[in-house]
Amino acid sequence: MGARTLAGVGGENDGAGWRERQAHAVRAHAAADARQRAAEEAEAAALVRRFAAEATRRGLRTERLRAAAYDGRSRYRTHLTGWYLDRARSRAVDPEGRFYLLTVPASLRLRLFGARPEPSAPPLVVGRGGRDGESLPLATLLSLRLEAGDDWR
Repeated sequence: MGARTLAGVGGENDGAGWRERQAHAVRAHAAADARQRAAEEAEAAALVRRFAAEATRRGLRTERLRAAAYDGRSRYRTHLTGWYLDRARSRAVDPEGRFYLLTVPASLRLRLFGARPEPSAPPLVVGRGGRDGESLPLATLLSLRLEAGDDWR
């Protein structure tokens, strides 16, 4: 009876209490993660808006932006103008300070009618988690692009 009494004392309540504490910890962690992501997105968006304002102030030429197919074999016209940020021409900013990822699935429809990429939340670190292991702070990428001017290619 002793073992049964000890195991039964508070065992069910402790299990329910533990699950409740775990669920609370998971929710708190998720909320903190969401706040961190929102703060990073706001900081990155501010960097992109400042880039667009400075590029405009410096008179950097905008160009018609094109989107690339994921496989890299095709490029599609878009309705966008702006500045490419990288030599791969996969990231760009428009004059209003919106960030775009310019990769799309290959499609005959896009070849005929063009791509219509939507603005994306810019990352604070470009290339983080990529297969090649190369990443660069967004602020550095934007600064390098501004310094290169119209001869960045």
